[in-house]
Amino acid sequence: MEAFGKILAVAVGGAFGAAARYLVTLAFGNLLVPFPLATFLVNVTGSFLIGFLVFRFEANETVRLLLVTGFLGAYTTFSSFEYEAFQLTQLKQTLIAFLYVSLSFVVGFVGVAGGIALAKRL
Repeated sequence: MEAFGKILAVAVGGAFGAAARYLVTLAFGNLLVPFPLATFLVNVTGSFLIGFLVFRFEANETVRLLLVTGFLGAYTTFSSFEYEAFQLTQLKQTLIAFLYVSLSFVVGFVGVAGGIALAKRL
C-alpha cells in the first residue's frame, strides 16, 4: 500500500504541475516573440523551486515526491526548451537561440541557488 501512496503523490503533483504549466503558457506564451518566454519562465521558476523544495523537504519523501517529482516533473519543460532552441536555429535565429539557451542555463542555475538560500533562511 505504501507504493500506491507514493504513486498517488506523484500523480496528484503532476496534475497540478501540468495545469500550472498551461496557465503560464496562457499568460506569457505570445508576449515576446520569437523568444520563448513562457518556457523560459517555467524553466527558471522550476529551477528555483527545485532548489527550495529539495532542501526544504529533504527528509519527507512523500512531500518530495508530490512537489518535486510530481509537480515540477510536469511543470518544467526541458524537452520543450530543447525543441524551441532547435526550432530557432532552423529559422536562422542563431543569436536568439544562443541567448535563450545561455539565459535559461545561467538564470536557472541562479534560481536553484536562490531557492536553497531562501529555504535555509526559513
